[in-house]
Amino acid sequence: MKPGLLRTFAIVGAFTLGAIVPQASSLAWVIRWLIMAMLFITFLQIRFSRQSLTASHVYLLLANFIMGFAGLGIGWLLGNRDIMLAAFFAGITPTATAAPVIVGFLRGKVEYVVIAFLLTNVVIAAFLPVLLPWVLDVSTDGIYLHVAQSVGLVVFAPMLGAWVLRKLHHQSTHWPSKLRNVSFGMWVLALFLITANASDFFRQEASAEPLILAKIGLVSMLVCALNFLLGAWIGGKEFRREASQSLGQKNTTFTIYLAMVYANPLVALGPTFYVLWHNLWNSFQLYQAEQKRPER
Repeated sequence: MKPGLLRTFAIVGAFTLGAIVPQASSLAWVIRWLIMAMLFITFLQIRFSRQSLTASHVYLLLANFIMGFAGLGIGWLLGNRDIMLAAFFAGITPTATAAPVIVGFLRGKVEYVVIAFLLTNVVIAAFLPVLLPWVLDVSTDGIYLHVAQSVGLVVFAPMLGAWVLRKLHHQSTHWPSKLRNVSFGMWVLALFLITANASDFFRQEASAEPLILAKIGLVSMLVCALNFLLGAWIGGKEFRREASQSLGQKNTTFTIYLAMVYANPLVALGPTFYVLWHNLWNSFQLYQAEQKRPER
């Protein structure tokens, strides 16, 4: 079986198993540490330089924020606060850790996506402690510090740890390529736990109506499509594929965690559904790329 097809089955299996084993929601606390481990591995290979930064990177960052608030607007039109928040968390999510890997498979410029990943993850992580109290309409004095501590632990701690390890052991920069399957395994485990947590919520929350779930799925799909299209437009001819992937493929485990902590599992379904949509598109792109490769 081809690796691409095997990974697709693994993702579908994680969703299916999580849906039928809601008891695994008791292990939802592991999600944070899985995210940190994946980010740590990714940060080992990132070296940021001003020469690598282009104007389109800045536009992608702005588009990331715009799509978050556009999601709020779309959710408002549907008339439900949970849908608004689900769309916001789907739209505000920064570039995925796996985006550079996918672009590499597509024979694109990996360095461009690595810079987009670093820029969006660092800046959005820095601004979320300011945005979330306003978006969630929570006036508790301590929420800023609480969110800042959570974001700082999840994003900046792995970044600092990776930087220290690179200084002490230069060969560690080669680890991400060797640990690619390990990272994917952690990602699949995180998807399983996220789905199990949502499944447990549905079984206990009578207000989780099928129509609301369908609307969250629809809004999430719309945000996903707009992200890929907007990214392609921002990238232009030179970085069309890379920018599309940078804005469209999201680090959803990060915002799913924040949504579960500061909102509820129903809201977390926004970025959770997004995982399905962007992976369906990735699978299609990888299939096309495989078809175009000459036979050996």
